[in-house]
Amino acid sequence: MTISGGPVFWILVALAVAAVVVFFERFFELRRVQIDWQDFVKGVVNVLGSGNAEEALAICEDTAVPVANVVATAIRHRDAGAQVLREAVDSQGRAEIGRLDRRLAALAIIGQIAPLLGLLGTIVGFVKTILLVNSQELVSRVDLLNSSMEALLSAALGLGVAIPVSVMYGVLRVRMDRIVVEMEAAASQIAGYFATREVKK
Repeated sequence: MTISGGPVFWILVALAVAAVVVFFERFFELRRVQIDWQDFVKGVVNVLGSGNAEEALAICEDTAVPVANVVATAIRHRDAGAQVLREAVDSQGRAEIGRLDRRLAALAIIGQIAPLLGLLGTIVGFVKTILLVNSQELVSRVDLLNSSMEALLSAALGLGVAIPVSVMYGVLRVRMDRIVVEMEAAASQIAGYFATREVKK
């Protein structure tokens, strides 16, 4: 007996491969950009306290992670006033979140449509079974099993793709949310530093 998964089966296989590629690419990228933000901001503030704004900016540019990019934006707008500085930092923060969120939506979409594709494959498989029964007076058990297995394989693979992809998305979302929280904390801390310095003047 030869069992064919049908076109929906192979679409699901392709989506599963794409999901794995996206997951590992995003996982290693999010791991790369996560740093000890408290030590980083403390080091930058120490450099700023010595009057070396350009050196602090160079440190941020060399680090090149979201937290560093937000701190660098604050340094560039340090003399523009508290409101302008906060707006610039918020804008940079949104841009960093957008870059981090790239391709994450693809995982969410795959996780949502995989069960639906599996259901579609199931319906197609059973329609084939019904058409086979109606088109022939004598239908072999093998033919019936082949078309029925196509339906069942699609349903199983749809769930088999959706469940791990949903877990992958959850893992990446937790890691990303942690980075966003750290980035916001770093932005508040550096903005507070400049605000305090402005008051002292």
